[in-house]
Amino acid sequence: MQIQDLPYPDPGVPDARSGPRFLWWLFRNQLGGQLRSLVWGVLHFGSISLIPFCVGLAVQAVVERSGSRLALAGGLLGLCCVGNAVGETFLHRAAVTNWITAAARVQQLLARKAALLGSALTRRVAAGEVVAVSTGDVEKIGWFVEALSRFTAAALTLVLVCVGLVVYQPSLGVVVAVGLPVLALAVLPLLPRATRRADFQREKAGRATELASDTVAGLRVLRGIGGEELFLDRYRSASQEVRHAAVRSARMWSLISAIQVLLPGLLLIAVVWYGVNLARDGRIGVGELVAVYSSVMILTYPLRHFEEIAMAYSFSRPSARRAARVLALERATDTEGTLAAEVPTGDLYDPATGLLAPAGRLTAVVCGDPDAAGRLAERLGGHPSEQSTSVLLDGVALDDLPLDSARTAVLVQDKDPVLLSGTLRELLDVPASGKVGAEEALAAAQCDDVLAALAQGSVGAADPMDARITERGRSLSGGQRQRLALARSLITDPGVLVLDEPTSAVDSHTEARIAAGVRELRQGRTTVVFTSSPLLLDRADRVVLVQEGEVTAVGVHRDLVRKDPRYRAVVTRETDEEAAVSGALVELDDMNDMGEMDEMDEMDEMDELKEIEETA
Repeated sequence: MQIQDLPYPDPGVPDARSGPRFLWWLFRNQLGGQLRSLVWGVLHFGSISLIPFCVGLAVQAVVERSGSRLALAGGLLGLCCVGNAVGETFLHRAAVTNWITAAARVQQLLARKAALLGSALTRRVAAGEVVAVSTGDVEKIGWFVEALSRFTAAALTLVLVCVGLVVYQPSLGVVVAVGLPVLALAVLPLLPRATRRADFQREKAGRATELASDTVAGLRVLRGIGGEELFLDRYRSASQEVRHAAVRSARMWSLISAIQVLLPGLLLIAVVWYGVNLARDGRIGVGELVAVYSSVMILTYPLRHFEEIAMAYSFSRPSARRAARVLALERATDTEGTLAAEVPTGDLYDPATGLLAPAGRLTAVVCGDPDAAGRLAERLGGHPSEQSTSVLLDGVALDDLPLDSARTAVLVQDKDPVLLSGTLRELLDVPASGKVGAEEALAAAQCDDVLAALAQGSVGAADPMDARITERGRSLSGGQRQRLALARSLITDPGVLVLDEPTSAVDSHTEARIAAGVRELRQGRTTVVFTSSPLLLDRADRVVLVQEGEVTAVGVHRDLVRKDPRYRAVVTRETDEEAAVSGALVELDDMNDMGEMDEMDEMDEMDELKEIEETA
């Protein structure tokens, strides 16, 4: 796999049972790249390791006054330098390629998982954690993959050099062959504590990132209620915890680094002392002593990669664990479907609540609980956040359809839609039927003032469609963002459109015009609106009241307001006393219609009701 081949046609199915298993899965899927880095790494480290032998050969040639051997040593030294340059260049290229392709694979997996889960993702995992995984954690995982590319080559080179030293000079070679593994493994007892401290630091850093992300997302609200200082103190406290954890982790890694410097120095002293004694006794030559001494000096370079791989693994393991936790999330219902890829049209029916949205009509749903409304809206779209009975569209279970077909048939706009940064034209460039244009959708959503604000805030944008929208539309008001999101949904023109509180942030005059515009534009198409606004309810062909997970009333808005006290309490938000008065008035009106009261009784009853109303 080369960088130019990204993204992957199929990133594969990750092993998300644990962080280490996920890292091992990444390694197995990049075996070709790791083998290439191993080959170039052995060439690089091997060329460096052979330089001391060339130097030793040259020194011995000078001692023995042999010109031919000196020339041979010079030639070999030149070849080692060329091998070092070529090996390092292509090792770096292969290692970085492995890093980028691993990071791209993880990001692609996370993006597919986010698209698969939809809004259910942030209900099950904090948005800040998703951001941390897709940015910092991906970088840490890529770092481990890159470090592994160099570590395997360094480890193999150390083994080969130890064998070569034993063959070249057995007396000193045995000392080096025994000492080098001790150097490599000496820090192992310290790694568990260093890993725990690194995990703790990453946990604190992730918490601070989540807090920062949530604060930025709710900054407008915080300013409105004067809560900036409270959240600033919380973030300051969280950042101090991260600092303390980072210092404690750095102390442990500093100790490991110190050991990696101290022990090679002790080994070098031992080799020199023993080698000088051997040379003085005439058991080895001066060139051999120089070669072994230089080898020990050079081998401290590949030894550093043992420390790097330990550090990379310690930092990447919690990152891999978080990534695996996100990738292990599954939809509450079937994701593949058992039916053909078809897009049915017809009545939308939810067996769990008894909600029916007739085809081609505007149905308004009133729920006393906003969270219950959000969950019901998700279920109507075929991607619930919990296991439940499948919704039927024209008698076909959405769970039995492929996910793409289900989402094409039913589009759900939640109560807090996200606007991506870019131009307005890019925002509205969504998969659509082509029957609804951008101008029609923007007009129906009453976006005239939004277009004017965007044009005014974008220098050099003659056409409002080329105006820039900042990240999440933060330069716009809540009502303006809501209307742009509504226009985007209207352009899509799905067979069934489910809107969850689409006008909760707009004024009543604009809301009335939006209600008329949506009804006209969606004429003949199935539309379900979750709302408690009388302006929208009055425009609906059918109003359904859902309480405690069941449909309790069905009708039109004006009849339900007059006859159903539960509906009236949700829509008008009246108190118990007001509900009692309204109920009595309705009962009085019904009895008048049936001729069951004479004029005197009616007057007495009216007087009593006035007294009750004044008391209330």
